[in-house]
Amino acid sequence: MKTYTLDEVTDKIVGKRGTPSRDKFEYELQMDLIGKAIKESRQERKLTQEQLGQLVGVQKAQISRLESNASNVTIDTLMKVFAALKAKVKLQIELPNAKFNLAR
Repeated sequence: MKTYTLDEVTDKIVGKRGTPSRDKFEYELQMDLIGKAIKESRQERKLTQEQLGQLVGVQKAQISRLESNASNVTIDTLMKVFAALKAKVKLQIELPNAKFNLAR
């Protein structure tokens, strides 16, 4: 019986690294993980979605959507959520001729 690594299976099912389908898959996975991390952090702080929304200045429904998938949110709202949860944020952006590191 032949065995396969997770990378081999992912390459076969989703696509190889650098392909549009793989990039989309990895982006959606990262956004899902960010949403889950926000939810866990909110729950650890014993905040409801409504309370977090009040701290951030958005409706409960937006916090709910953010926790289920963070891909459709502005960076401004995301940074406000992280600030309300007292999260340490490091953002690295690399462009062809420039590199930026932001910490908050």
